[in-house]
Amino acid sequence: MLTIKNYVKVESLEQAYELNQKRSAKVLGGTLWLKMGDRNVQTAIDLSNLGLDKIEETDEEFKIGAMTTLRQIEKHEGLNAYTNGAVKECVRHIVGTQFRNCATVGGSIFGRFGFSDVLTCFLAMDAYVELYPTGIVSLEEFAKMPYGNEILVSLIVKKKPMQIAYETIRREATDFPVIAVAVAKWDETYHVSVGARPAKAAVIAMDSLEDVKEAAGRFTYGSNLRGSAEYRQHVAGVLIKRLHQRLEEK
Repeated sequence: MLTIKNYVKVESLEQAYELNQKRSAKVLGGTLWLKMGDRNVQTAIDLSNLGLDKIEETDEEFKIGAMTTLRQIEKHEGLNAYTNGAVKECVRHIVGTQFRNCATVGGSIFGRFGFSDVLTCFLAMDAYVELYPTGIVSLEEFAKMPYGNEILVSLIVKKKPMQIAYETIRREATDFPVIAVAVAKWDETYHVSVGARPAKAAVIAMDSLEDVKEAAGRFTYGSNLRGSAEYRQHVAGVLIKRLHQRLEEK
C-alpha cells in the first residue's frame, strides 16, 4: 500500500528540486510501481503542472517530456517513423494499454529498472536526459550514475541517419523480459544495448557485428527465476545476430 502524508503539485522545477532534497520525498511519475509495494512517502512531488507531458519534434531532435506516457510514445508517428517502429515494439508488451496510459517515460528512465524495455531501446540511440539543475547528460552516462536528487525533465533523442531494431524474449506476452536487445547503427558504428540481464541495461559500440558471440560476451549476466546467466548470454547473441541481419536488409 502506498501512503502519502504530504502531496505537493509543484509550480516550478526549482520548487520540485528543493522538496526532493529530503530522503523522505518522492517525485511521482505514473506511480504504478510505487502502488505495487508498501511505501510511506512523506512528501509526494507531482510534476503534472509543468507541461512535461509533450513530445516536441524539430529538425534536430525529439524532446520527450518526463511526464509523457508510454502510450504517447507508442502512438507517436514521427518517433516511430524515425526508429523504424522500434519504440512501439519496445513498449507494446508492457502489461497492457491501460498501464501504458499511466506509466511515464520519466519514471521508466529515472528508475533504471533491470527489466526496462524503454531504457534498453533508447540506450542504443544518440540519446540524452535533461536534469535539473545539472543540465544535459548522455543517457549512457546517466544509466551508470547513482540515484540522486535531480529532477528528470526530458529525454532527448538526436536526429541523425540511423537504423535501429529491438526485440525481447519473454515467457509470456506481458511478462517482464528474460532478455532485451536493441541494435542501432549511426555514425558508421553499431550500438548494442542489452537489458534484463537481469541487471539494468548497458550499451557498447562496435565497428562490426560479424562476431556476435564477442558482442554478447562483452556484457555481464546473472541468473534468476526467469533464466540462467548462460541462457541469457546465448539468447542475447541470437538476438544481436537477428537484429544485425534485419538492419543489413534495410
